[in-house]
Amino acid sequence: MSDLIDDPRPGQNMPEYTVSEVSGAVKKTLEDQFGRIRVRGEVGRVFTARSGHLYYDVKDDRSVLACTTWKGQVSQLSVIPEEGLEVVVTGRMTAFGGQSKYNLNVDEVTVAGEGALMAMLEKRKKALAAEGLFDPARKKELPYLPDIIGVITSPSGAVIRDILHRLRDRFPRKVLVWPVAVQGAACAPEVARAIAGFNALTPGGALPRPDLLIVARGGGSIEDLWGFNEEIVARAAAASEIPLISAVGHETDTTLIDYVSDQRAPTPTAAAEIAVPVRLELLGWVGDQQARMTRAVSQRMQTRDQRLRDLARALPRPETLLSGPTQRLDLMVDRLPRALTRSVDLRRGRLIEASASLRPSLLSRALAEQRRRFDQSATRLAPGLARVVETKREALARRADRLTLKPIERDLAVKRDRLDALTRRLSSAGQAQVKDWRSRLTALDRLRETLGYKETLKRGYAVVRGDGAVVTTQKAAQAATALEIEFADGRMTVGAAGAKPATKSRPKPPEQGSLF
Repeated sequence: MSDLIDDPRPGQNMPEYTVSEVSGAVKKTLEDQFGRIRVRGEVGRVFTARSGHLYYDVKDDRSVLACTTWKGQVSQLSVIPEEGLEVVVTGRMTAFGGQSKYNLNVDEVTVAGEGALMAMLEKRKKALAAEGLFDPARKKELPYLPDIIGVITSPSGAVIRDILHRLRDRFPRKVLVWPVAVQGAACAPEVARAIAGFNALTPGGALPRPDLLIVARGGGSIEDLWGFNEEIVARAAAASEIPLISAVGHETDTTLIDYVSDQRAPTPTAAAEIAVPVRLELLGWVGDQQARMTRAVSQRMQTRDQRLRDLARALPRPETLLSGPTQRLDLMVDRLPRALTRSVDLRRGRLIEASASLRPSLLSRALAEQRRRFDQSATRLAPGLARVVETKREALARRADRLTLKPIERDLAVKRDRLDALTRRLSSAGQAQVKDWRSRLTALDRLRETLGYKETLKRGYAVVRGDGAVVTTQKAAQAATALEIEFADGRMTVGAAGAKPATKSRPKPPEQGSLF
């Protein structure tokens, strides 16, 4: 009975909760109590899971707050958390009952103060410099006069109008504008895609590939220009095959893209001035160069003309150059008849010596001896031939069963082909040799005509004959009863009977005489 009236032990009337109920209540309390909050601290450990979710810690000198940014939220962050960076994170508090932990679901990250931004910028700058992205050796030379210029900037700002106006004043060029956001979370990925997109265009295609790129933006605070300090933009500019000019901010503003670009312009207007020369100045320079070239060519021609005149005065006269060969030709013409006569006499003597041994009596004795030998051979020839024929007939009879016409026909065909080939070659060789002999004969005939006395007559000389003989002296001419003078176009007779007109009879070469 005492058990029925005694009071229960303290706490036995408290309600019982399951673990899940407690975890759910804690999660609900956290979310209701804090809702959406902003927390300032230093980024600690940063871990990116294979799923793409981002896990990191935000801490101060006494506590650590676990933070989570889901995969779909990472691309919307303006700043990616880095260890050691002081940030202000914004999100909602929640709890994970599976491990009895609470964390902050972060959907916005900003850098806490300019000092932290500069520290992060310096860290990125050192990392990219260590990779060689700032090396001057890798920077490309800008084209002197690009046909097409690609501009990456906001289409609604004053920057694009300043660039187009400056290009129109200096040297109008075709401009392709790729609109991008120039600040905020979308700035860096859009600028990187624009640089890669211009490089992906086909040269000479429907949308031609630019020869030069300009990345431009007006001035602003470091937070406004932060998109051009992102690593993705710096790497896209370094990978660009098209030369790139960075014109971000004012002259005192410096971003990472300025170190990576091929050339930095202090302002967007200055970028347009760097991109193209002044057309009027270029036309003036071309005109000056043309005038200089004309003067140089004219002076060069005058110098060469004067030098040619000086060299011409040092050359001998044509008559002096031809006097020696002319004298040698005259000497050869005088010696040619005598040389021909001596050659004929020499060959006549050799013919007489050879014919002296050809007497009829010697030929008769030789023929009688040859006939005797022939008769002796003929008496022995018939029996010998009969024996040979009999031997061959017996050998043929033994081999008759193995003889067929096909090998003989094949051999005949082969030999006939060879004979045809040799005949063609012989015919070609004979024709070539005959052609060569004919050419040589023609050349010798032309030489004979050139060296003959008839060509000498055409040059104004004449042959004088008296009483049928060539007259070579004045005494012989006075002693002759009549003189016959042969010119190039005929002959005429001068004598007691009077001069006869020139005739065009076939000229007869002088036997031995002189030409006048």
